[in-house]
Amino acid sequence: MKKKTARQQGTPCFRRWSRKAYGIFASLGRCVNIGVLSVSMSIISSATVGAQDMGADTTSVYRTLEVERVNVAGRQSGTSRSITSQTPVFKRSTESVAPLQTIESALRLSPAVDVRERGGKGIQTDISIRGGSFDQTMVTLNGINFTDARTGHQSHSLPIDINAVSAINVIDGVSGVGAYAGAVDIRTAPLYPRYISVEATGGAYGYYYGSLAGGFTTDRLSLLVTGSARHSGGYTHNTDFMNYNGYARMTYSSPRAGLFDLQVGYQNRDFGANGFYSLSYPDQFEHTSTALASLRWLRQGERLRLTANVSYRMNTDRFELIRGDESKVPFNHHITDNIGAEAAAGYNWIAGETTLGVDMAYNHIYSTVLGDECAPKRIRGIDYNHRKGRTTVNATLRHEKRWQRFSLTGAAGVSHSDYGTDALWNIGAGYDAGRCWSFDAGVVESMRLPTYTDLYYTSAGYQSNHDLSPEHALTYHIAAQYDRQGWQGSLYTYYRRGRNVIDWVKQTVDDDWQSMQITKMNTIGAELSLAYTTSGWMRRASVGYGYIHQDSDSKGMISKYALDYMRNKLSMRLDTAPVRNLTLSLTGTLYDRIGSYAGRDAAMHSYEPYFLLDARASYDIWKMRIYVDATNITSTRYFDYGGMLMPDCWVTAGVIFTFK
Repeated sequence: MKKKTARQQGTPCFRRWSRKAYGIFASLGRCVNIGVLSVSMSIISSATVGAQDMGADTTSVYRTLEVERVNVAGRQSGTSRSITSQTPVFKRSTESVAPLQTIESALRLSPAVDVRERGGKGIQTDISIRGGSFDQTMVTLNGINFTDARTGHQSHSLPIDINAVSAINVIDGVSGVGAYAGAVDIRTAPLYPRYISVEATGGAYGYYYGSLAGGFTTDRLSLLVTGSARHSGGYTHNTDFMNYNGYARMTYSSPRAGLFDLQVGYQNRDFGANGFYSLSYPDQFEHTSTALASLRWLRQGERLRLTANVSYRMNTDRFELIRGDESKVPFNHHITDNIGAEAAAGYNWIAGETTLGVDMAYNHIYSTVLGDECAPKRIRGIDYNHRKGRTTVNATLRHEKRWQRFSLTGAAGVSHSDYGTDALWNIGAGYDAGRCWSFDAGVVESMRLPTYTDLYYTSAGYQSNHDLSPEHALTYHIAAQYDRQGWQGSLYTYYRRGRNVIDWVKQTVDDDWQSMQITKMNTIGAELSLAYTTSGWMRRASVGYGYIHQDSDSKGMISKYALDYMRNKLSMRLDTAPVRNLTLSLTGTLYDRIGSYAGRDAAMHSYEPYFLLDARASYDIWKMRIYVDATNITSTRYFDYGGMLMPDCWVTAGVIFTFK
């Protein structure tokens, strides 16, 4: 009688390998690369990241796997610009029961990220990393850079929901143009190999949310499609919103042609903007729409690795200072186009892997107020009389050498833009000390070009500066990680030397805001995280703490963005399962922000510390999950931006049907 294989027997060995196979992008020959991450336009070309987290980044699922034919490779290969380190912020596998309704709510729990919202449910959010401003943060989707060139206020406007997100990482060290303080990379993946999921939620303040998502996977093809609508009547005057998202991602792996990764998405949103940009105008309103697409290709040979990608993002914006009334103040209209392309080749030889990469980014804007004056151009009934375009080209040579426990990487390159040519570099080293501990350190040089808003936005109360130059930073970091028997811990320390930092400032309360450059800004910080996961009634407990101190030559100026940083941040979370199918999750975060603001009474106020408590109760039955969420349970009165009151206790309830 013929002996059955491990796959036919369904042994624990095969099941363990099958779980590892879930998440593999492509099987090329006999080598499987786990977790391919590629960043286009102006930062990173394709790279593989640590295998320990890649189960969440599933774009191709193999339902059967002959284990004896596969050599699993969990190494990090070269990039045309280096990632010196990255910090996990969100994992679907561990965060699914938490009270997280938006991507912004997931980011709030990280000590590395400062999330400043102007309205409920993430309708407009500024995302900052480790003491940087929102304009100094790059936002990428599956490694593709979709950061908005007009303003960082729009960079978070991506057409995805938390139910499509498999993982979020903070990329700590990225050299080159764009990620002055780092990058937030959001990864999407199907929830299961084949499924359809329907979700409906309702609650206070006229809130409702509905979504439809599904995935389909074969040996070579993976497809994820999601769509949603989110609405609220507002928690106070002129804070209503309506948001629509549509997104699809498809990957296809060909044994000869390589891996193809396509994603497309569209978002449309309207929101009342009570005091968003000026507390003197409570009836502001904004309409934005975002369309994006990217196509990536990867071909991995025995020694040679080839990658290429192209991307496009268009954002339109209509801002109304007085909602619905253009007779008093004309509306502002903007159309921003961002086009990117990148190609890289990496060769693995006896001395390590050497990668040469070239990328290009073109940013263009049509506007009624931003850019250089031009002959009016009518687009969809609007006459745009300002425009501006700029191109950035980067070339980078990178080398990586790995030993059994030690790794060393270095990169040097040049970036050419309208502001001239800059030489940029980085170096990093890592050491695995046995099964539990790992250490890494690095130095990275980065820069950011001024946004079109920094350069051109002039109106009542605001004065722009056409003569701004790029920001530059040199960031050092040392980090340690621990992982053993359910315990996970990390310590991250960093020091950033910034120069020519751009901010909107004024000398007195009565002055206009002016965009200007702070000659020097040094930032030092530390982050400590600890988590324990078990199979008992207490499923997971975690705590994270971050501290930041900044020193600048701001000379006592009132800052709108860069100098109002999160000095202390403490977050805690507890997930429990007291009875079968019932889970209870509680999160609490303490915020202590440095800085001051001019309130609606025109007087100066200091930011006060505040504590937010959120909770979720969920029950699974059949193919259904029923849940109740409560955010800001204690109805804490707080501001992310001074004077803009955020919602008090907000209770919602929903149900999710999932058919596999």
